[in-house]
Amino acid sequence: MAPKSKKGKRDSKKLKNLKKSVSVIPIENKAAESDWWDSFWQKNSPTTGSTVPSDEEEGFKYFFRVSKKTFDYICSLVRQDLVSRPPSGLINIEGRLLSVEKQVAIALRRLASGESQVSVGASFGVGQSTVSQVTWRFIEALEERAKQHLKWPDASRMEEIKSKFEASFGLPNCCGAIDATHIIMTLPAVQTSDDWCDQENNYSMFLQGIVDNEMRFLDIVTGWPGGMTISRLLKCSAFYKLCEGHDRLNGSVRMFSEGVNIREFIVGGVGYPLLPWLVTPYESNGLSAAMSDFNAMHEAARSLAVKAFSQLKGSWRILNKVMWRPDKRKLPSIILVCCLLHNIIIDNGDSLRPDVALAGHHDSGYVYQCCKQVDLQGRTMRENLAKPLQLGRQKAPQID
Repeated sequence: MAPKSKKGKRDSKKLKNLKKSVSVIPIENKAAESDWWDSFWQKNSPTTGSTVPSDEEEGFKYFFRVSKKTFDYICSLVRQDLVSRPPSGLINIEGRLLSVEKQVAIALRRLASGESQVSVGASFGVGQSTVSQVTWRFIEALEERAKQHLKWPDASRMEEIKSKFEASFGLPNCCGAIDATHIIMTLPAVQTSDDWCDQENNYSMFLQGIVDNEMRFLDIVTGWPGGMTISRLLKCSAFYKLCEGHDRLNGSVRMFSEGVNIREFIVGGVGYPLLPWLVTPYESNGLSAAMSDFNAMHEAARSLAVKAFSQLKGSWRILNKVMWRPDKRKLPSIILVCCLLHNIIIDNGDSLRPDVALAGHHDSGYVYQCCKQVDLQGRTMRENLAKPLQLGRQKAPQID
C-alpha cells in the first residue's frame, strides 16, 4: 500500500478538526413535540387557591387563550417561516432546536400574559433572549400569513352583518361599530414628546377598530400617537379616506319606513364626528322620548366595539400592561397580531373566554372629548333612523 502523502495527512487532519468544530444539533422529533406541554403543565398546573382550571384542556386555553385545535391551526400558518429561517440561538437546555409548537407556545404566552421575558422564559426552560427572538419571529410570520383573517367583508358577508345588526338593534343597513383605545408605554427621555403624551399624561399609541356583530375586527388603524383626539385619528385613517371617496360603505341603499332611504353606515361614540356614514348619539340634554330610544339602540350596537376591545386587551394582556420602552416602529405589528389572533379565535369557532375580558372599560380612566363636528347629511341620516321610533310613539295608545 502506498504511503499517504504529507498533503493527504494535512487534509485528513483538517477534516477531523472540522468535524470536531461542527456540532450537530438534533431537532425535536414529532414524538417530542408534546413534551413542551407536559413539562409546562407540570410546572404550572393549578395549586390550592390557584385561578388555573384543573382540567388540562381548559388549562391550555387559560395559558394560551386558544384551544389545542386552534393552536395547531396557528402553527400551520407560521410553520414554514419558523423552520426556514436560521435558528441561531433557538436552542433549549437539552441542546435541541425548539420545535415550531414550542416557539408558538412561547410567543402566545408572552402576548397573553404580558409577563416579562424572564418570567415567560422560566416557564419554558429558555432564556430571556430566546423569548424575545421567538416572539418577534412569530409576530413577523403571523402578520404575513394571517392577513385573510382581518379584511373588509365582501358584499355577501356584509349583507349578513347588516341583517344581524337590524335584527338585534333595529338599525337597518348598519355595517359595524367603531371605537378606539390607548396602548400605554414608557419611553426613553430622548423619544418623549407632547404628541405621544395623552390626556391622562401617559405616553401611548392609539388603536382604532371597527367590529362586526360577532365582535370580529373588520378594520384597524394603529401607530398614531395617543395625544391626538379620536376624531383626528379617524381622519388620519385610510378607512376615512375610502368612505369620503365613496369607495367604502357604498353598498346597497335600504328603503326604510315612510319612503326614507338609508345608506350603509357604522355607529360610533361621542368622540367621533356625526357624518353621513358614521352615526353618533344625540347629546344628552333635552332629549325627546324617541331620541332617548334611539340612543339606547345606538348604545347597544356601539357596545359591541367596547366589548371587543375589552376582550382583546383582556386576552392579550401585553396590550393592557404598560409597555417598557417598546420600539414604536415594531409596536404596530404586535398590536396587529393580537387583533389577528382575536379574529382567528372567532373564525375557528373557538369560544372566547369571558373570564379573561377586562372587568371594566378597556380605556379605564379616559374620558373622551365630545366632537362637535356635525355634517348636515349626517344629521338627516340620524333623524331618519330615529323617525320610526317617533312615529311609533305617536301611534301608541295613550293611557290615562
